[in-house]
Amino acid sequence: MSNGATTQQPKRAAAPIFHFAAGLGSGVFSAFLLQPADLLKTRVQQDPSSTSSLSSALRNVLASPNPVRQLWRGTLPSVIRTGGGSALYFGMLNQIRTYAASMPSIPLPGEEGGVGAKGKGGGTSSLPKLGNVANLATGAAARVAAGLIVNPVTVLKVRYESSHYNYTSLAGAARDIFAREGLKGFFAGFGVTAIRDAPYAGLYVLIYEQSKARLASATGKTGGNTSAGTGSSATINFASGMLAAIAATTLTNPFDAIKTRLQIAPAKYRNVVQGAKLMLRDEGMRSMFSGLSLRLGRKAVSSALTWTVYEELVRRAERVVV
Repeated sequence: MSNGATTQQPKRAAAPIFHFAAGLGSGVFSAFLLQPADLLKTRVQQDPSSTSSLSSALRNVLASPNPVRQLWRGTLPSVIRTGGGSALYFGMLNQIRTYAASMPSIPLPGEEGGVGAKGKGGGTSSLPKLGNVANLATGAAARVAAGLIVNPVTVLKVRYESSHYNYTSLAGAARDIFAREGLKGFFAGFGVTAIRDAPYAGLYVLIYEQSKARLASATGKTGGNTSAGTGSSATINFASGMLAAIAATTLTNPFDAIKTRLQIAPAKYRNVVQGAKLMLRDEGMRSMFSGLSLRLGRKAVSSALTWTVYEELVRRAERVVV
């Protein structure tokens, strides 16, 4: 045990940099790759018409003079938001989880190890191992904190992608938002974003860690990190990420639909409750799940890809340090 403690010292010193850099790289890669899906989701959610659909939104984009450029419209704010957000999220999450893992365990009914189960995650993970409640809470806290910081970029991204506005540049969009709505305009939709992201991130981390543990056990990868091959570890992490994203995305999609309306038309949809009432009154329950199929596809791939790349980069970086 003493040898393990001494080898962890270099990792602790460099871990924040590794987690920040790994989150940045994985976020930028997934944002660029999946930007067309994100743009189409915004177009589907922005239109209250019952005829709005993914196919019609795609046809409109493909009928434009430069369809390829239009599909990647808003890539810069997406890369900034997702890359920066992922860097902040994973950096904060690592710090919070490391702190939680060092705390005395609080026994809870039906949960082995209580709130904090000290130590590194075995099997396919190089991250601190925590109990279910701690996974839920740390995931939610890190996501809300990161979301607050990147919310102005999110507003710019959504307005720029939306066909309701004719912004020709991000700088022009920023000037218009500030002139019309002031500084608070850049934080439009943060409340519903936090309401969506907190349970999403918490549920995601909880389901992700549970899935990894069960899949690792089923495949015999229950030992330390060195016992699990890189390929098998990445496969387990990717599959777990897909399962976690599908479950968490479906449960939180109503908040995502409301958030999009708040950010695109804040004068009409003034807050979460009023926005939800208007959408349900005018469009019915269907509006709460608009864009779900596209969001499911994007989120499942994006989250699984981001987490898999992140964990593998951290694993390799820590091996180099040791």
